[in-house]
Amino acid sequence: MPRSPTTARTGRDAPVLCRDCLGLFWGTEHFYTNCKSRRLLTHPELETLTIAHIDCDAFYASIEKRDNPEIRDKPLIVGHSGGRGVVTTACYIARQYGIRSAMPMFKALDACPHAVVITPNMEKYRIASQEIRAIFSRATDIIEPVSLDEAYLDLSPDIRNDLRPVPVLLAEIAKTIEIEIGITVSIGLADNKFLAKLASDLEKPRGFSVIGREEAIDFLKPLSVRKINGVGKVTAEKMEHRGLKTIGDLQALSEHQLATQYGKFGHRLASYVRGHDPRKVTPTRPAKSLSAETTFATDISSAEDLKKTALPLCERVAKRLEHAELAGSCIVLKLKTSDFQTLTRNHKLANATQRAATIYGIIEKLIDREADGRSFRLIGAGVSDIVPGVEADPPDLFES
Repeated sequence: MPRSPTTARTGRDAPVLCRDCLGLFWGTEHFYTNCKSRRLLTHPELETLTIAHIDCDAFYASIEKRDNPEIRDKPLIVGHSGGRGVVTTACYIARQYGIRSAMPMFKALDACPHAVVITPNMEKYRIASQEIRAIFSRATDIIEPVSLDEAYLDLSPDIRNDLRPVPVLLAEIAKTIEIEIGITVSIGLADNKFLAKLASDLEKPRGFSVIGREEAIDFLKPLSVRKINGVGKVTAEKMEHRGLKTIGDLQALSEHQLATQYGKFGHRLASYVRGHDPRKVTPTRPAKSLSAETTFATDISSAEDLKKTALPLCERVAKRLEHAELAGSCIVLKLKTSDFQTLTRNHKLANATQRAATIYGIIEKLIDREADGRSFRLIGAGVSDIVPGVEADPPDLFES
């Protein structure tokens, strides 16, 4: 696997993200005078890409190690033992012995006889997965789970809930999961799902990699055809038998040639090998709420300052409701204090709304109740109890 294109350079030619303090800068000198972190990420397209793939690192094994610190430094296999048992997940220590998912358990124990073996606890993993998805939803409502341990996120400007730059949001997600869930994730950021999935696998564990639009074709060229989403073992073997071993070999073929050889999948293949992917991030369930929030550079205590910040958030929520043909029946104010306590206040409406003025009118009143001298580091405005947009704002009988 080629090295991630995001780690080879830092400097003034591209924005630089500090994955520890979440600062986004041009140039690196700020980091060395402030948080001293060397966990820097840079890429010319860092601030313009919006599709992310987040993958938990050795998910089942990480959850088990989280819950049992005594095995944290030992090789761990999660799976069913017995004659036909297979490996479900192996921690990174166990992988050093060549142990991989779907390997027969007897072969895994032959390779690493001192490994700890734990039977999967799916209910525990499902709970952790739900908690992780709740962290994702702080940034966006457009989440497409692939499995319990991975998901795609759409962080486009008109979709995401938080107005901060995408790389900052993703770094914060990773940091929050480490603190609140106790495991690590790897992140891929790109222009589409295909590239984002590839990027998330570049620097595991605890990785954050970017594949930009401009470099996509050259980056893909040396990769094995087995890296392509949808190319399974049988198809890969047939390709390799024909001399098509790398994505670059497929790039040399026209879409017509690929379609002739691989049917409908050939058209999709032609897009993938050139770094394109028209698939959208598709949530598996309808949104129950819509919101927008922002974190202040310095804490705010004034009610008037909070209201000024809340107004564009309310307008943003209203536009998203109208665009999605939805309406909200409950107005929600979110505040986070300077000591990181989260406050959520709700107000139920008589009729659902799409109007920014209606949302802001309630948010104003809720702010007045909460702005009692405390300092706040974050504010969010939103709606819940989502209904179809046709139910929004019925005309007033006395309205002129």
